[in-house]
Amino acid sequence: MLNLVEPYINNISKNDINAFALKNNIKLNNNELDFIYNFIKTRYKEVLSNPNAFTLSKYRNNFSNENYVKINGLINRYKMLL
Repeated sequence: MLNLVEPYINNISKNDINAFALKNNIKLNNNELDFIYNFIKTRYKEVLSNPNAFTLSKYRNNFSNENYVKINGLINRYKMLL
């Protein structure tokens, strides 16, 4: 799976992340967007190698309460598809 995702991750931009968030009714502030972008770029292999072990709660302080709830729900929905 990493072979499929890696080219996409290498080319992902903050605009891509923000567009995906907006499509899912999540309005990120600049700090949230920076955190997500940097997290994806540096830790995607770790998360994809064991997606069920990932919990957003460790990073709760990086998001507003509203966005934390929305992002956590989105992550859980995608985990169910794996």
